[in-house]
Amino acid sequence: MPVERTEYKGQPVIILKRNDNDKYPFSFGLSKARLVIEYFEEIKKFVGEADTKEEKKA
Repeated sequence: MPVERTEYKGQPVIILKRNDNDKYPFSFGLSKARLVIEYFEEIKKFVGEADTKEEKKA
């Protein structure tokens, strides 16, 4: 997954892409990155629960 670092209005930003041709990359700044780190375990739990529900549908 390609990762880029840039700036927006003088503030650091990270951009996450599924691949080099991703039309809709996911970008966020430092304060949201801190939130992701702080709540990482909850995010993992959320993804795991959602994946389980998707598997049951299939």
